[in-house]
Amino acid sequence: MQYSFQLYSARNFTPWNKVFESIREQGYSQVEGYGGVYESAEKTRQLLDQNSLQMPSGHFSLDELENDLNSTLKTAGLLGCKHVFCPYLLEDQRPKDKAGWQSLAHRLADIGNKVNDQGFRFGWHNHDFEFIACADGCVPMQTILESAPEIDWEIDVAWISRAGSAPSKWISDFSQRISSVHVKDIAPSGQCRDEDGWSDVGHGTMDWKSLITQLRTETKAELYIVEHDNPSDLHRFASRSLQSLREAE
Repeated sequence: MQYSFQLYSARNFTPWNKVFESIREQGYSQVEGYGGVYESAEKTRQLLDQNSLQMPSGHFSLDELENDLNSTLKTAGLLGCKHVFCPYLLEDQRPKDKAGWQSLAHRLADIGNKVNDQGFRFGWHNHDFEFIACADGCVPMQTILESAPEIDWEIDVAWISRAGSAPSKWISDFSQRISSVHVKDIAPSGQCRDEDGWSDVGHGTMDWKSLITQLRTETKAELYIVEHDNPSDLHRFASRSLQSLREAE
């Protein structure tokens, strides 16, 4: 099984040429892009080629997708992305009720139609806030998926756990929407405080052996992307996580 590596995890360990070399040496064959590597997309393309890496997916902001779509998809195409994911909303941009989340979902559906027409797949990437109910009882993630039925879901399983929800139920309930998976782990309580409470995959509290089995059995997920939001040691995180996942297969 191939695993991808989310380049956001390496943002504090640049220069990028050294990062790409390290990722390749650890045994990864794919990476997932984010804004920091799009500023010089041509250089990133060169680094991919030099290190025999592919970038089948990338994160692009809502603003880019709504207001500069042609340029955004040009970048995605140059880097080889087939999957385009919108990853985040700043707190002041997040709707407060069901009607607001439905409106956002309709915007995402419109983006999805345009992105799909250009030969890409489009989806949403979650954090924790989408699983925290609004005052009217609306659960944002459910509203997004139900109100934009054609878009994909890149599921970040650990953020679901951090929100206090059950990942296995979300996987079961929306299995056919999941096209990509973020594989990350949560440190035991009180540990890894310098890494924002995250841990290397397989060294935390997430049961990735059973989760990978469920995801591979129930979903159409093509990509499994290893991520840590704030690792203190890139080499340690990348190598230990991949080793743990291979042992769990």
